[in-house]
Amino acid sequence: MQDRSVRRRSRTAAALAAVALLGSAALVGCDSDRDVATKGAAAGPRSPSPAAGPVWNRSPKSVAAVGDSITRGFDACSVLADCPEVSWATGTDAQVRSLAVRLLGESGAAAHSWNHAVTGARMAQLPEQMARAAKEKPDLVTVMIGANDACRDSVRNMTPVADFRSSFETAMRQLRAGAPKAQVYVSSVPDLKRLWSTGRDKELVKQIWKLGICTSMLGDADDMGAQAVARRASVQERVVAYNTVLRDVCAKDARCRYDGGAVHDFPFIGAQLSQWDWFHPGRDGQARLAEIAYRNVTAARPPA
Repeated sequence: MQDRSVRRRSRTAAALAAVALLGSAALVGCDSDRDVATKGAAAGPRSPSPAAGPVWNRSPKSVAAVGDSITRGFDACSVLADCPEVSWATGTDAQVRSLAVRLLGESGAAAHSWNHAVTGARMAQLPEQMARAAKEKPDLVTVMIGANDACRDSVRNMTPVADFRSSFETAMRQLRAGAPKAQVYVSSVPDLKRLWSTGRDKELVKQIWKLGICTSMLGDADDMGAQAVARRASVQERVVAYNTVLRDVCAKDARCRYDGGAVHDFPFIGAQLSQWDWFHPGRDGQARLAEIAYRNVTAARPPA
């Protein structure tokens, strides 16, 4: 979910490192077959049933991941750095037990999973990632993206919902062009307002956020004036709208499964967040995301 430019990373890294050293101790369809009716013996033998739609494979043999910094494990191991080994989707860390490890085992995950996510990516970059993922011909593609579209310097710079939808539809077409039978698991965008409410009473966290993390939601964390309240509400509404798009576009694809809002609804606490930014998931948070994904991918039916 990191949305900072490269030119600010050196300055931000030094500030974050100093803050962390002082306070790290405090941060803890199946479609049913339809029988064809016959009318009396004269009607002849029963006609064959139409072919059933694709059935969700609960045991895929390969996994490709696309998305943003969450899937890259950003800020989970060290400041302002990717740590893909702890990725909820394809990581190898024993504490996290990524979705790929849970589905394929350690050796299978090492040989048959790929992480094409990019830190800082917004939905507009997803089609390119999907095209790369399609080249792997994976059984399953995981998608987690959208937080950077809401986490901007100002509310007016958030990605319009129509553009978000268009880019996601394009991404799905890119995947289908190269991997028509790949299944897709789509995670909802996390609840950014809950993160604000979780950390706003901690002075150290607020100092970290002042470095420019998700300004549209976390900026001026103590400000409870009408404008600040309206700003946070606008971001929250946009996240809900993005999740509606993810759900609706996914529903149009017979091989796509949305998480039913599970990631958005998960109540992340401080111990599950990065000690560097109190925003990205740390190892424990990545493990929670892996659990959610595994439960939904292996469920007999998609979440409601």
